[in-house]
Amino acid sequence: MACDPLRVLVVAPTPFFGDRGCHVRIYEEVRGLMARGIEVRVVTYPTGRDLDGIETVRARDWFGVKAAALGPTWGRPLLDLAVLDACRRVVREFGPHLIHGHLHEGIAIGAALRAWYGMPLIADLQGSLTEELTDHGFIAGHGMLSRLTSCGERWLVRRPDRLVTSSSHGAALLLARQGGGEDRIVPLPDGVDVGVFRPGRPDVELARRLGLDRKRIIVFLGVLTEYQGVDLLLDAVPAVIHQRPDAHFLVMGFPNETHYRRLAAARGIERAVTFTGRVPYEQAPRWINLGEIAVSPKRSLTEANGKLLNYMACARPVVASDTPVNREMLGEAGVYVAVGDADALAARLVEMLADPGEARARGAALQVRAEEEFAWPVLIERLEALYLSVLEQTGRRKGARSRISLNAREHRSRKRMPVPRR
Repeated sequence: MACDPLRVLVVAPTPFFGDRGCHVRIYEEVRGLMARGIEVRVVTYPTGRDLDGIETVRARDWFGVKAAALGPTWGRPLLDLAVLDACRRVVREFGPHLIHGHLHEGIAIGAALRAWYGMPLIADLQGSLTEELTDHGFIAGHGMLSRLTSCGERWLVRRPDRLVTSSSHGAALLLARQGGGEDRIVPLPDGVDVGVFRPGRPDVELARRLGLDRKRIIVFLGVLTEYQGVDLLLDAVPAVIHQRPDAHFLVMGFPNETHYRRLAAARGIERAVTFTGRVPYEQAPRWINLGEIAVSPKRSLTEANGKLLNYMACARPVVASDTPVNREMLGEAGVYVAVGDADALAARLVEMLADPGEARARGAALQVRAEEEFAWPVLIERLEALYLSVLEQTGRRKGARSRISLNAREHRSRKRMPVPRR
């Protein structure tokens, strides 16, 4: 007897979709799974941008709490409770075979669902929770709160049946720091849609509208924060434009655009830097292809860096911080600088501008690497195989809907049972 179509509940405790890193990974995974005939429901925060073709269920805005576009807030646990409630409704109606939880909050929600309904739990992690909170300035890097967060993180990573990390380096760190269990950790790198992100001639009309039609453009696309290296990038601008007066930095992303515009003005470099604000994901290739060179001076040593793949697929040479995650993506074709070294960053950018032939060769090599190693169809096939292996191991594939419905009925019956008087 044939199995039902595979059904997956994706828990995304974030204001999905938000045109940034982990949101892109969620979107591309879901899109790829659906292309393989897998049914998916995404449960997420009340706010975010709906995407065509993605079945999205938004949690109720119970508490009047709004999630910031980026980073942690004290109100997010309340939103996570709202997501948990929405997930319970979806489980009863949709009857998923397994849960795919994103971020550490997704593990917590998924662990509760697994306890109630017995479904396997896959966790998708982009980095360390403790280091993310530190990078955002939410907690100090040392102290009691940091130690408590680390203990909570270690507890969480032991809950899922499998842990999916966005890099081999992330898998090694998870094993070394959190003791997640080597047999449970599966590296699955970020991917790129090479049919959408591809080389193209610069959009002359867009460049003219921006006043950049005579400039040699260096592009950055990402979240505008210190840990992403935006401050470091501005530190490098004076040295670059001193040697290459026709160079211009196109800085695309959010939030904190006003802060960085003021910072550029205070340094006297505002004419050499254009801040675009948020660029919708589907328009990103058009903007990336304006650049001769792409840059990522990210300071974080553990977090994923999916923007590199978009640069690579567009055949742009990339100057990036020398981190294990970046080397895993860029390989020998990347141009690396020491983390936090603005002088080295400026020097490598100038070198690439001075040798267009070398820059094009590196960009072409990166495009091939993106197509051969990081195209989403290949990665989604691996993800589906992981799902099936977990389902086979746990015996959950057949009859999942009936067992979930039974569990739900039993739970409701228990709630209606009278409490015995003493």
